[in-house]
Amino acid sequence: MVMKNIYRHSEHPFAQYVRILGKGKSGSRSLTFEEAKTAFGMILRGEVLDAQLGAFLMLLRVKEESAEELAAFVTATREWLNAPQIAVDLDWSSYAGKRKHYPWFLLAAFVLAENGVRVFMHGASGHTVNRLYTEEVLPLLGHNLCETWQQVEERLNAVNFAYLSLDAFCPPLGNIIQLRNVMGLRSPVHTLSRLINPLNAKCSLQAIFHPAYRESHQLAAQQLGYQNTMVIKGEGGEYERNPDGRCLVKGIKNGELYDLEWPMMFEERHAAEEAFELEDFLAVWRGKKSHQYGEAAVVGTLALALIGLQRADNQEQALALATTWWQQRKSAKIKAGEQLDMFC
Repeated sequence: MVMKNIYRHSEHPFAQYVRILGKGKSGSRSLTFEEAKTAFGMILRGEVLDAQLGAFLMLLRVKEESAEELAAFVTATREWLNAPQIAVDLDWSSYAGKRKHYPWFLLAAFVLAENGVRVFMHGASGHTVNRLYTEEVLPLLGHNLCETWQQVEERLNAVNFAYLSLDAFCPPLGNIIQLRNVMGLRSPVHTLSRLINPLNAKCSLQAIFHPAYRESHQLAAQQLGYQNTMVIKGEGGEYERNPDGRCLVKGIKNGELYDLEWPMMFEERHAAEEAFELEDFLAVWRGKKSHQYGEAAVVGTLALALIGLQRADNQEQALALATTWWQQRKSAKIKAGEQLDMFC
């Protein structure tokens, strides 16, 4: 009520940005880079009213944010973060959660870590109902979630893998992403969070659910100066290759844009899981059970990452190396009663 009284006779500084987006079909337009960066900086610093934030996010949702706006939002976020310098090979965003299939992409990330690739994963949980989130599964795989950048560095140095939640490294965005259940819609925060790459990894992996966002992610990443990026329509919105369908990659290699299509791995589609039995998922990781769809998803996702990391020159090499790494993983060699130094 106090804020309403203050701005009863004068305009709030943020109002201009809402007006730009919402001035009608003929009067509205996208924000320029500087406008978007300034507006999002105000949001991160808590300088906007709740009503303004809701209007701003939903107007962007209806319009669909441009690549330039996305790049500006990410730039403002990275400036707000002022993250430390920690060496990372791969930035892996995980914000969607899984609904139909297990999070096979986690096993691909672990295999990379076993083979010396430093993987930093970040994400959020709970913003969409009836989904299984990374933060719920990692502890079952013997991995503690990090709460600080210092813990991230320690985990990377110890096992080449670390996970930090959006709530931990950027609370303002963590709060906004939870508005999904209030507004009934995702907001641009679901998109820009995947692009943050806070530790300036050599390669970043991003997944989208709606195909139209592939190009905007790719172009925004290029504008941000990311040298190596891969964007796919991932299974359930996570960076995971669906072996039952073709996979179109919108990527950046050494600063240059490219498109690459990977063929289906199976002719017939597999049924979704009837229920998540995480003991079965863990048994596949330990080599005690087989899962045709799941193991193909792991190898396919791993192969994509190897291309992004430039550890393989083509799809055939990437799939061959991914298959070898999966078959030789430590968890499949563990004997009864033994413990792994890395993951369960």
